[in-house]
Amino acid sequence: MLDTGFFVRWMNVMAAAVDREADRLTELDSAIGDADHGVNMRRGFTAVREALDKEPPDTPGAVLVLAGRTLISSVGGASGPLYGTLLRRAGKALGDAAEVAPASLAEALGAGVAGVAQLGGARSGDKTMLDALEPGVAALGTESFGPAAAAALAGAGATVPMLARKGRASYLGERSVGHEDPGAASSALLFAALAEAAEASGAAA
Repeated sequence: MLDTGFFVRWMNVMAAAVDREADRLTELDSAIGDADHGVNMRRGFTAVREALDKEPPDTPGAVLVLAGRTLISSVGGASGPLYGTLLRRAGKALGDAAEVAPASLAEALGAGVAGVAQLGGARSGDKTMLDALEPGVAALGTESFGPAAAAALAGAGATVPMLARKGRASYLGERSVGHEDPGAASSALLFAALAEAAEASGAAA
């Protein structure tokens, strides 16, 4: 079972990962976007970490709702609303439970991913964050989060040969081919952070 402390750890590990990878994310975004994804994500997850310290949530769901709300209010461009929707919907799906099973987390993240698809009007194969999120959620199991992290990372890598059909990159047409989608790359970090948080806590998943 995953408690509130685990979810706080997950968000803190994600903040550290984004801080570490911000330059790479911005470099990816400079090729097919506005060259601000790393900066925006760093600002957003720094704000998430500060919000969790200032207002410690009582439940796993509350952690994700607070993180999502903070991202929406602190991140510019499309990233804030998309990541905010992902985490807020997942948090609301978890409800008020003090502890959640990995299977419940998978179901909640699935609800969050559906929200992202609805908000962005995208689907798998459009060269967006969904190309990492969907395989990551599909691979979430009860024994380990490692396969989900690997699946999300592979999904992000698979965006390289894709033609962008949604988002800023879609304006480039054929020139979007040959570049990894920055949103998919940052989404892979979210699953890597989940696996790292589980390993650090000794959680069953």
